[in-house]
Amino acid sequence: MSRLLSWEQITKVVNQVHVPLDRLNGPRSNSQATLRLFGSDAKNVSVTLYRDHHAWCPYCQKIWLWLEAKRVPYRIEKISMFCYGDKEPWYQRLCRSGMLPAVKIDNRIITESDDILMALENKFGALHASMTDSHVIPLRRLERLLFRAWCQWLCYPARGASEESANRVQFEQVVQQVELSLSKTKSHGPFFLDKFSVVDCVFTPYVERMNASLFYYKGFLLRDSRKWPNLAKWFNGLEQQNFYIGTQSDFHTHVHDLPPQMGGCYHNGTEQQLVNQNKVDSGLAVDLPDTLIKEPQDARFEAAFRVLTHRESMLTVNPFAQTDEGKENKNLVDTSLRCALTYLVNGESVCPPFTSPKSAMQAACSLRYIKDRVSVPRDMSVWAARRLRSALEHTAELSIAAAGLDESEVRAAQVPISSRNRRDQNPRYLYIYIY
Repeated sequence: MSRLLSWEQITKVVNQVHVPLDRLNGPRSNSQATLRLFGSDAKNVSVTLYRDHHAWCPYCQKIWLWLEAKRVPYRIEKISMFCYGDKEPWYQRLCRSGMLPAVKIDNRIITESDDILMALENKFGALHASMTDSHVIPLRRLERLLFRAWCQWLCYPARGASEESANRVQFEQVVQQVELSLSKTKSHGPFFLDKFSVVDCVFTPYVERMNASLFYYKGFLLRDSRKWPNLAKWFNGLEQQNFYIGTQSDFHTHVHDLPPQMGGCYHNGTEQQLVNQNKVDSGLAVDLPDTLIKEPQDARFEAAFRVLTHRESMLTVNPFAQTDEGKENKNLVDTSLRCALTYLVNGESVCPPFTSPKSAMQAACSLRYIKDRVSVPRDMSVWAARRLRSALEHTAELSIAAAGLDESEVRAAQVPISSRNRRDQNPRYLYIYIY
């Protein structure tokens, strides 16, 4: 019989293997930091970045990347995006528009990401090239052209197959322009210029989101080394940079945080699209093209460490631990999570204990609720999230099979991810859930 580990045993195993990141001075950027010094004195920090709680905002990522690549010490304050919570009153007093991102440089508040980048350049110097350089301006325009072609295809329902095809062709034509631009560097390196520069900071956030959303909603592979080798090389080059890795999200996070931000994302219903959608949503696939980084040895233990750190808070917000059964039901959810972590850290499958089909369904749904709301990089890195989602889904399926439940009934009982807003991720819960 498989042995269910206690929380104390899981903690001991994790602590023997996992070394937490140095959030303050470490070379890898991270979403949990509230101060980044790069070895400098905190008294000399003159920049504060105001970004969203969940690390979902693409314009925030643009500034975040620049600061990390340039190694400018900065503080971080986290603010609500409109799609998942009300703006904090203190921030609206500071920044009347409530816009994100914003930065404070020497007590001056600046909004609009391009204006922020230019202000940072004026203060700290350019990141290999300036936003206003003659060879940078056309590339910035190309990024906006790519953005518009992507939005046209993704965010508007096509009126038939011919319009769907035309939108795809238009997008691919702009991607080909990007491919050509990437081929022109003298160094033959992976980036738009001879080194990672402000141009890559501008392109990265939305191209990362294009890669995710088109795979999921259109069955389309943007990171295709056969079709666009230079673009594929660019993705690979990004993943060699520590300052990028900590900002990188994954497919599951992007495809479910984008609809409320973009006003909707539309499936095309092709066979490949449905296959891709299922691969992302199931949480079982570990071969998604959201990263080609080799799995770190401690990915599973990073995931377990993050769960251990916030276990009580996760139970507090899990709706399947908040029913009329009270403490007994909370214990069921807690034990189900422990079953999943046992599988995560030592590979032993343990079915959650249940006393009735209803409790088996609650166990499965509680694990899927967590699986669907693991957010990268807010909670953990891409590979850690892959392993955690896989363990949660594996354990949920054990419960469903053991109780002889009908999968369609289980799915009907789940709490769906909203495509209109993400108030299920309201930051007021994050104070107990994540940070």
